[in-house]
Amino acid sequence: MELVLERESAVEQDTTEAANYFASLIQPGDLILLNGNLGSGKTFFVKAVCGNYGINNVSSPSFAIVNEYNGTKKIYHFDFYRIKKISELYDIGFEDYLNDSDAITFVEWADLWSEIFPAKYYKINFEFVSGEKRIIRITKQ
Repeated sequence: MELVLERESAVEQDTTEAANYFASLIQPGDLILLNGNLGSGKTFFVKAVCGNYGINNVSSPSFAIVNEYNGTKKIYHFDFYRIKKISELYDIGFEDYLNDSDAITFVEWADLWSEIFPAKYYKINFEFVSGEKRIIRITKQ
């Protein structure tokens, strides 16, 4: 696994800067897996990345499971938090989303169903280290 970025984030601006840098690296067809505790910054990070593509209506897809956004890039934004069994992902056509080479796909709570992913992806972990401070670690598989 290749380390792409490791950054301490104490304020939203730190996370935004990391997201802006990451947005300059990713391309359509990329899959990004996000993991971290509730409130660790996963949705905020996706929102900041999407801002780079003229997308300003990003919200958590925890109830809808997937949100689709269109700007200068097409984005699929999943949240696996409420998925109870893997068949639910097949029922919504998750593989079709993954096979869309014109879109960038973000998946929050990806570790819950990691067996569904292909071998190539970015993985972003958000880890609290103290108080509001967290480490954002991005790797490429």
